Amino acid sequence: MRHVRSISNPSTRSGIRRGVCAAMAVTTALTLSACAGPNAGGAAPVMLDPDPDKPFVLEGVGNVTEIAKLTGPDAINDTEAVGVAGTDLGSMVNLGDRTFFLFGDTFGDRDPDSYGGQGGMWRSNVSAWTVDDDPSDGIAFDGWTPVDDIGLAAALVEGEHDANDGSGEVTKIPTYGFAIDDTLYFSYMSVKFWGEPGAWDANYAGLAKSTDEGETWAALESPRWAGDSNFIQVATAHVVDEGTEYVYFWGIPAGRFGGVQLMRVPAAVEAVEDDSAYEYFAGSDGDAPSWSSEIGDAITVLDGTIGELSVMWSDHLDRWIMSYSDAGNAYVREGITPWGPWGEAIEMVSAADYPGLYSPYLNPRYVSDDGRTIYFTLSLWGPYNVYWFAAELERGE
Repeated sequence: MRHVRSISNPSTRSGIRRGVCAAMAVTTALTLSACAGPNAGGAAPVMLDPDPDKPFVLEGVGNVTEIAKLTGPDAINDTEAVGVAGTDLGSMVNLGDRTFFLFGDTFGDRDPDSYGGQGGMWRSNVSAWTVDDDPSDGIAFDGWTPVDDIGLAAALVEGEHDANDGSGEVTKIPTYGFAIDDTLYFSYMSVKFWGEPGAWDANYAGLAKSTDEGETWAALESPRWAGDSNFIQVATAHVVDEGTEYVYFWGIPAGRFGGVQLMRVPAAVEAVEDDSAYEYFAGSDGDAPSWSSEIGDAITVLDGTIGELSVMWSDHLDRWIMSYSDAGNAYVREGITPWGPWGEAIEMVSAADYPGLYSPYLNPRYVSDDGRTIYFTLSLWGPYNVYWFAAELERGE
């Protein structure tokens, strides 16, 4: 583990320790870490328990730690060598022993004094992959896919790069991914206008598909969700309900000012690519959920201003957990069922310590101590790059 130093911050109920960035060789050796928990190889589909009456058990978050900088200058990965000087997001999707990191708007040339998302050699999205299963000292990337003819990271599905005036498509931003057998998908939003901080408009949300481990991608014509819908940005998980495996999608609108709704689709390629196969959570009667084929019947399962969310099952808590940003801070909540109830927001990382933070993304592959410690990516707007953090979930009786 890299050496860290402590910063006092009572508001997070723990100290935040900043990791010292150090050069680190990328290795393709797959080693089983002693600190990696039972989910180190990824997570099996979660068996649905619809009982909403279980108690909340998450009492707090402790030992929040900045472990490493993953991208950009002085990162533990030489991302500038592949034309990635500045990027953000970094949601993760597992396929076999590989984990793919999905990054947003990416710039290959950036002035040292640049602030935020700007620079030359602009691509709307890029992806790194790794077989590193020890999250305790950061994640070493093993490669990038796709790449261009000279080995630079290329866009998975390029945006149109039209003017930011609301008349076209500025960019295509990946929000989350999932896998069905050997097929990779990622959800993206077609952004038509970047507005005030935290506010933007979308043309639609859609899916892109790869059947060759991310080497090539194609945007699907269907399904798509309208730009004013509540499913422009999503987080996904595989859930088994009465013997059928589904992909669940927790969705929010464009921007960071909406609540969460829920939809699902059978975990099969034919269903994922059929817009009529999607169902929307329309409420529940006790522990009996109701699903509708009409998006207009979807109800909000969590109110608030939720930004760039991530959801996974926690074996340590035996509950769902959701991470997201709100008003410049990063939070975590526990959920009793996929549709709630959801507990109170608990601050993980404060804007006072990390101004301009957003997008705290989880992955069930990256936990330790039987799930007590969770690891997550976090973007910082100023340096416009992605960092690797850890936190401990404090469980009550």
